[in-house]
Amino acid sequence: METKWLEDFVSLAETRSFSRSAQLRHVTQPAFSRRIQSLEAWAGADLVDRSSYPTRLTPAGETLYAQALEMLQSLQNTRAMLRGHNAAGQDVIQFAVPHTLAFTFFPPWVASLRETFGPMKSRLMALNVHDAAMRLVEGGCDVLIAYHHPSQPLQIDPERYDMVVLGHEVIAPYVQSMPDGRALFSLPGHASRPLPYLGYAPGAYLGGVTDWILKQAGVPVHLDRVYETDMAEGLKVMALEGHGIAFLPRSAVKKEIQAGTLVEVGLPDGQTLALSMEVRAYREKTGAKPGFNSSAHQLWLHLTQSTSAVHSSR
Repeated sequence: METKWLEDFVSLAETRSFSRSAQLRHVTQPAFSRRIQSLEAWAGADLVDRSSYPTRLTPAGETLYAQALEMLQSLQNTRAMLRGHNAAGQDVIQFAVPHTLAFTFFPPWVASLRETFGPMKSRLMALNVHDAAMRLVEGGCDVLIAYHHPSQPLQIDPERYDMVVLGHEVIAPYVQSMPDGRALFSLPGHASRPLPYLGYAPGAYLGGVTDWILKQAGVPVHLDRVYETDMAEGLKVMALEGHGIAFLPRSAVKKEIQAGTLVEVGLPDGQTLALSMEVRAYREKTGAKPGFNSSAHQLWLHLTQSTSAVHSSR
């Protein structure tokens, strides 16, 4: 049994809606339902009355709900105590960052930050977007860094969390470049001969963004999904070997573009399929509380002041 199943169940008990809880837990509704079913299999009893709307708990579910609240609170208290021990004598800033940003954005950003903010101790937790967001929600990190696009908003409560925009990233389709510089594959493909498509696994944030780009295209784009993975780095390697077309963050392929091994492709009429996203940082609103990290607080002040200075100069 996983603790996230209990957290999912508590959310469902409080919202009485599978769809709303799936949103709050940053997971697709089918995946959320599977996790509730896994908890029921572990418990050996039906926990949810699925014949009613709004969703109601069964008597077994009501019993587990009360116990789950106590267990989760006990775990939170224990973690806070352990962190108090670990924090003695050190002020490490903990960042939760999705895998792609951890490889592309984070290293140069930290390097530039040290020039303006000064030396700092940091710990990077590279996760998928859902788990990174949950680290923030559950108090498991000081700062969350994530992509943002209006088509795929993270459900981060603005009443509880502050946000600053750190920069921008562009995602676009790339394919292997042939020796003469031409793209190995040309969009939009044909219904009878769809292009091999290297896609993100279901639930991946960049996969949702890519789906939105394709839906907004002015003409049908014919693709045949031949490979998928959660990570942009995995798609890049496959694209470099000529296996198909992949939508990748521009910062992830900068060296390959310069080397002429990958090339961006668009539609024949000159329409680009590139899309710009924000790179955002989130932090829980500050206050005097146990485990308060003064280094993280100072960093956040620096980020907000730097952002304000940039906007005021425009």
